[in-house]
Amino acid sequence: MKPRDDFEICIVGGGATGWAAALAAAEAGRTTAIIAPPANFPIGRTAALFAGSIELLEQFGAMPDLVSAAAPLQAMRLIDDTGRLIRAPEVTFYAGEIGLNAFGYNIPNRRLVEALSERARNSRYITIFEDTASELSFQTDCVHITTGRGASLKSDLVVGADGSRSLVRAKTGIAVRRWRYAQSALVTTLSVTHPHHSVSTEFHTDRGPFTLVPMQGNNVSLVWVERPREAALLCEIPEEEFARRAERSAHSLLGAMQVTSPRVSYPLSAGLADRFASGRALLIGEAAHIFPPIGAQGLNLGLRDVEALKTVLSLNRNRLDEGTATEFHRLRQADVRSRTLAVDLLNRSLLTGLLPVQALRAVALSAAGGFAPFRRFLMQQGLAKTFRGL
Repeated sequence: MKPRDDFEICIVGGGATGWAAALAAAEAGRTTAIIAPPANFPIGRTAALFAGSIELLEQFGAMPDLVSAAAPLQAMRLIDDTGRLIRAPEVTFYAGEIGLNAFGYNIPNRRLVEALSERARNSRYITIFEDTASELSFQTDCVHITTGRGASLKSDLVVGADGSRSLVRAKTGIAVRRWRYAQSALVTTLSVTHPHHSVSTEFHTDRGPFTLVPMQGNNVSLVWVERPREAALLCEIPEEEFARRAERSAHSLLGAMQVTSPRVSYPLSAGLADRFASGRALLIGEAAHIFPPIGAQGLNLGLRDVEALKTVLSLNRNRLDEGTATEFHRLRQADVRSRTLAVDLLNRSLLTGLLPVQALRAVALSAAGGFAPFRRFLMQQGLAKTFRGL
């Protein structure tokens, strides 16, 4: 039987955000296409997902498939390891303080996408094209999409989940502001000899964060932000020497370490689209905002984009048009822009040698450590259970 070629919503791009968007559209009863080539995730890459993201996965019925691979994040520990004159006190946030068993879960990216795509394959509303989008044409009443293999689709709305080099964003004419940091992030996974007790630990150094996120068993995922030359060197040295250096950077907090997945480094950059929707196009995930791996905001923010998509679909039950896109843009403005600013300022505060900035950061963390209402506020805002809570 020939697959249909007209849809209410077309998602361009896979990944966790794209598959979640397809499920959100299907949940709203919309005929949905997703154009997503098969994913190939590096071994060991994980995503720390907070409570709001986990709730969304539960709504989609994906969590039962993820429980066996997910590690709870019951506490978050921040340690100032800058060695500077003015240093912030160590602070640990506990999920129990705000009535949660865990802030969220650390989940392997591969398993996450597999669980979401499997749910999509079982939906009668979703048609999957394992392909790429090669062309988009915006008309007054619809969007025409051509795939790399020549399929021609028509849709009322198109959702760009196609990453930082988004074709959807480019075709809408939405500009994006980008900036780079003089840093690179090295990611890998490690086995450790001391239990992590479900505590995510982030050392703040004058080159950037060194973060150990719990995985199942005595394993952690590592995000090590360094100067680019040092990050490249850390990828090239023998695994045994790398493990020793990682243990030193962690002050032997988790004991001896052993590398369990390939080491990969990439330059840190950020970006922000001027708008998050235009005409009949909506942008989600890295098509709308590009985050460095600091504060675990990237994918969580993308899944809050999906929450906003769910909301506009429920508000516009009888129509999908430019008004839908306008409402989506309005809903995402404050959340995305405030998170972008916060992550950028946090990163820059680690790199600067200015004493006033160091003092301000120390005062803020001192308040977080000792003033209970402020602690709870930071935890609740950090989790942002839904975009509506901001």
